This record gives sequence, C-alpha cells and structure tokens, in this order.
Amino acid sequence: MYKDLNILCIDDEIGVRKRIVNTLSYYFKNVYEASNGEEGLDIYYDKEPDIILCDIQMPIMNGIEMIKIIREEDVLIPIILLTAYNSEEYLIELINLHVQHFILKPINSENLEEALHNALKGKYTGIVKLKDDVFLDIDTLSLNIGDENISLSLREVKFLTLVSNKMVLYYSKIEEELWNGKNMSSGALKSFVRDLRKKLPYEMIENIPQIGYKLL
Repeated sequence: MYKDLNILCIDDEIGVRKRIVNTLSYYFKNVYEASNGEEGLDIYYDKEPDIILCDIQMPIMNGIEMIKIIREEDVLIPIILLTAYNSEEYLIELINLHVQHFILKPINSENLEEALHNALKGKYTGIVKLKDDVFLDIDTLSLNIGDENISLSLREVKFLTLVSNKMVLYYSKIEEELWNGKNMSSGALKSFVRDLRKKLPYEMIENIPQIGYKLL
C-alpha cells in the first residue's frame, strides 16, 4: 500500500513487534524495527524513515523521551503511538509534540490500517498500480481501468492491496487480514476470489495450490 515509504516500528515486546512488522512488510518498502527508544533513535538517524510506529512504555528510553528528541529537528514526520493504557495523562504533552495518532493495544489490522491512513494523509494518494492499465483507488474502494470505474468491497480492496507487491499472499495471511483471524473456510475463500476475478479486466490472480495467491 505504501510501497515507496519506509517505516520504523519500536516496541520492547518482541512477540507484539514481530507480528506488527510482519503485517507492515506487506505494505511498506522497508520495515525497520527497534526494541526501545534509544535503539529507535539510532535507526531513525541512520535510515531516515517516512513514518514511526512507537510504543510509549519501554525500558532504557521510552517513546515520549525519544519523540522529544526527534521533534527538536523534525516536526513533520508522522508518528503513531502504541499504548496499553489510556493516554490522557500524556495527551497535552503529545499534542504539543505533534502526535495525534494512537493505537490502543491489543493491536489489530483494522485499527493499524486506520491509523496509518490518517497519519499519512497528504503523503499517500491512495492509488496503487496493479498493471499498466489497472489502478486500485483505496480511498474510493474502486478499480480504475481506463475510463471505467468498478466498485469494490473493502475486503476486495484489502486483498488486491496485499497482492500488489507481487509476492505470494499466503492463506494464513488472508485469514488474518481479511477475516480478522476468524475461521476462513476454503469454500468461502474460493467464492470470494471467484467473484473478485469477475470484476477484473483479465486474469490477474494466480492460485498457488495449498499456499496462496499471487498477482500475475
């Protein structure tokens, strides 16, 4: 979805961080990760990411301390904060630090996507090129083929966004992202893909048996 952008993910809980990084890798060009604010600061200076996703409570240097340092020289980079607690105690301070995007843990694909979309407004047009003549408009949930505009469901848009990087989209990832972790039957998935294929101008989705799907 944000294939020209790089993101830095900072969280001291390795299990949480790995799950987030795994999801972000489908959307961003590069995903950098750190386990605390000090490590995150080093990566920020070295890699110059386009957006930061950061936990508040961390050892060595917490998220607030790190953001204060970054904001001394960069007031524009979008920052999304992860927190397991109500952030009211930090609210005024964070607004002064130009941080207005929060995700309350436990994180899921829906609140992550919403926060990314809000934080990157202006940087990201919402247009994903699938083929030379086929464009996905995420903001309007539609497929643009020349002068033709085809309406899509949110689930169809998510699927096409995930396969747009030309990598194999695994069944497990489809279940996690499109079915929100609920049980996905093979019949339901086949029916979904069959209906989506009918909306495409030609064969664009390849099935990799027992593995997943790939954009041709």
